[in-house]
Amino acid sequence: MDGKLIDTDARALRALAQTYFDAAYEMDADKFASIFHPSSSVTKVSDDGSVSVTPIATWLAAVRNLKAPIQQGLERNDQLLSTDVEGELALVKLKLQIPPNTFTDMLSCLKVDGTWKIAQKVMTSKA
Repeated sequence: MDGKLIDTDARALRALAQTYFDAAYEMDADKFASIFHPSSSVTKVSDDGSVSVTPIATWLAAVRNLKAPIQQGLERNDQLLSTDVEGELALVKLKLQIPPNTFTDMLSCLKVDGTWKIAQKVMTSKA
C-alpha cells in the first residue's frame, strides 16, 4: 500500500481519536455524532456479564444527560493505545478516564466516502 496513504490514514485516525477524547471530556454529543456513522452502535459488557447493544442515536441521547468531566474539574488521562489499518477498515484502541471509571474502547472504523467514521464501539470499564 502507498506509504503516503498510510500516513494520511494514521493522521486521520489520530484526529478521530482526539475528537473522541475531547467529546468524552466535554460530554459533547454533537462532537461524538460527527465521528460516528449514523448506523453505528455501542456494545458493552455490564458488571453482571450481560451484553448490551445500543444504537448510536440512543447512546447520544444518554450522553446529552451526563455531566461532563470538564464541568466537574476532573483531569484528563487519554491514551491512544493502537491503530490497525487494513484498506478501508481500521481498529482504534483507546483508554480514557471519567472518574471513578477507566474505560477501554475498541472503535471499529470504516472509511466512508474518504472519511473515517466509527462503525462500532465496543467498551468496557473498571472503577
